[in-house]
Amino acid sequence: MKNYISLLVGIWFLFTATALAQRDVDRDFKVKGFHLDLRIQVMKLPALKAFAKKLKDNGLNTLVMEWEATYPFKDHPLIPNRYAYTREEVVDFISYCDSLGLDVIPLQQSFGHVEYILRHYRYKDLREDQKDYSQVNPLREELNKELFTSLYKDLIGTHTSDYIHIGGDETYLLGHSAESKKKVEAVGKGRLYGDYIKLLCDIVVSLGKRPVLWADIALKYPDALEGLPKETVFVDWNYGWDINMFGKHDNLLNSGFEIWGSPAIRSHPDNYFLTQWEKHFNNIRDFIPLAREFGYQGMVMTSWSTSGLYSPVWESTRDIVDLYTIRRVYPISGFNILIAAYFQSVNNSSALDVNDFVTSYAKAQYGFGDKQATRFREALHAIPYEINQGKISKEPLEITAFRDSAQLVSQIFHELKPRKNVEEFEHYRLMADIRLQYLSYMSIELRANSPDFQQRDVPALLAELQAIDTTTLDRRFAELNKYLLHDAEIAQENELRNSKIKILYERLARDTTY
Repeated sequence: MKNYISLLVGIWFLFTATALAQRDVDRDFKVKGFHLDLRIQVMKLPALKAFAKKLKDNGLNTLVMEWEATYPFKDHPLIPNRYAYTREEVVDFISYCDSLGLDVIPLQQSFGHVEYILRHYRYKDLREDQKDYSQVNPLREELNKELFTSLYKDLIGTHTSDYIHIGGDETYLLGHSAESKKKVEAVGKGRLYGDYIKLLCDIVVSLGKRPVLWADIALKYPDALEGLPKETVFVDWNYGWDINMFGKHDNLLNSGFEIWGSPAIRSHPDNYFLTQWEKHFNNIRDFIPLAREFGYQGMVMTSWSTSGLYSPVWESTRDIVDLYTIRRVYPISGFNILIAAYFQSVNNSSALDVNDFVTSYAKAQYGFGDKQATRFREALHAIPYEINQGKISKEPLEITAFRDSAQLVSQIFHELKPRKNVEEFEHYRLMADIRLQYLSYMSIELRANSPDFQQRDVPALLAELQAIDTTTLDRRFAELNKYLLHDAEIAQENELRNSKIKILYERLARDTTY
């Protein structure tokens, strides 16, 4: 009898283990992807290929390429910028990814975030607002159909993926034009959005591809889901907030459409002077398992080099000279640890243990012992606060204490001595030093903005501004990122990162008689 019971128990355990294993297989993502944002910080082709191979070597099968103005459109030569790849380079890259087994999905924004197209008056009749060029007028259907059919066909000519990502997120100008306003009054913003998205999706389907789009607006206006082709895929991007932030999440879950999830390793409020490491680790830890529970079919990590908003330089009230991105962040070269955390999470059913992962990564990647790994983890997670309009997001923290904490973080990174992957580790030191320099500058700027600041105080502030050594950090940045970025890009990154220091100095130094 004992043997019989033991046999039954063994069969039960085997059956349970098999069922659990099958459940994990069923919940695995068929699409394991990464999103590259090339709106700024355009990667050199060798670096792009190396990154693609890294993705494939670590279990990913998809790369979403937001080419924006780096794609060399044949019939629209005004759209590509000075860093655009040649068609030969694009074809070569796609062929290389195909050889790896990495599907490259082109992302072509087709509603909002199209300043780089609408800035040109060739496309002025497509604008929703003649003073804000970020969004197309969804009711200019024939013009939009002509443009985006042409762009999609061009992308299909170089890409082999079954998908085209049409964007569709953050359409802040819905209902701005007279025509759109009239339709909103008649049927609401959901139908204004949904009817245009249906037009785009239908174009993609007619070309034999599946449309992919961000889910935020459809969550906000669930009637936008009505009538879309069944091939449509929604990407639910969530960077650490409540699942119902954009709208009732169940409406998306119950829509019948395929859904992918999307966390982030770089997103607002990250910039050159702030990386919220712990927020991104926790986003990976929390959202990926949740997406598995929801039954999402894919997961795509986003990595935003900018906010996607632009500040135009105007020649007149309507003619744009140039566009500057709002918010720039440290290049992707500095985020290997977060990318590795994503690799581990997307390929395993268990949730990421953040502290254990960071400690283990520090030991394996940099050769640290227990104590060094702990110091590294603590430094990485320190002072994740933003300064906005002179106010630190964590009240009532003072700028002096904030700067002292940044000084300690920088000191820790410089005291830690990695035994391997020294160049990778140098990015942490540089990011910490850039932040410290920024906070040193901000303490000066805050005093300059004080109601008590007078002309007699100018010489002392000028001396402090002049003492800020931007040249050394610029040189270190160029050396660490020369493989990734073009020389002209590096020069621009350095210039823009230091612009506040330079402009305040020149403003205060305008009168040399002080």
